[in-house]
Amino acid sequence: MKIRAGYRIAFEVEQTATMLLMLTTRWERHGDLLTPEFMTVEPFAPIHQFSDLYGNLCTRVVAPPGRITFSSDFLVNDTGLPDPVLPGAVQHPIENLPDEVLVYLLASRYCDTQVLMETAWRLFGQTAPGWGRVQAIVDYAHERVAFDYAHARPTRTASEAHDERVGVCRDYAHLAITLCRCMNIPARYCTGYLGDIGIPPIDAPMDFSAWFQVYLEGAWRTFDARHNKPRIGRILIAVGRDATDVAISTSFGNTELVEFTVMTEEVRRAETNAA
Repeated sequence: MKIRAGYRIAFEVEQTATMLLMLTTRWERHGDLLTPEFMTVEPFAPIHQFSDLYGNLCTRVVAPPGRITFSSDFLVNDTGLPDPVLPGAVQHPIENLPDEVLVYLLASRYCDTQVLMETAWRLFGQTAPGWGRVQAIVDYAHERVAFDYAHARPTRTASEAHDERVGVCRDYAHLAITLCRCMNIPARYCTGYLGDIGIPPIDAPMDFSAWFQVYLEGAWRTFDARHNKPRIGRILIAVGRDATDVAISTSFGNTELVEFTVMTEEVRRAETNAA
């Protein structure tokens, strides 16, 4: 399967501002790229790319005053298969976890484990460790939170999402991640492209999506508390402790988002032949 992905994102910059952008696919998917994934900047401004602490590719740019637009349009090969489901995947004792995984057991800005620790053990303490425990947590987060763009709030923590029972995909992910960490399961936040492939079309503007991964049986496994079903065509951009680490843009100066368009769609065979 071929997927066309990309974005067009514009900011109005009041005064010269340094910006950090996280819009490039993770290294795990670079071998699947069928066309180069270039970032175009209008008007032209030089960019510098570097890898952060979590292996994400970040773009650094000094944006001049006025409107600046970032865009990309590329093709990526995908298996066309849904997220793997491995019911037998085991949970590792903490003493057997790799050193680099331990950070994903700790509290972070949006994943306030200390607040939800008692709740997590009350709800999931009797579940069998491993895949089934994670799925129970995902089921709970999926049912606990009602999706509503009108109630999006960038400061909402996992415990607040739990209490308020409303949010967007990042809130589902933060709640599930936090409950997993409370149960000693390493969990990390993921952001990337997720189109409406293999499901009925959704009457909503396309956006980047948030999901999460847990470390079970020696590898990172994908779960999605917002949709709570295996999906086709995820294109991972970045991972981190929570949304703080994977912000699409961070501005050191006064900037206003004025355009935001995301594209991710299956390229049909006829379109490929025509091209």
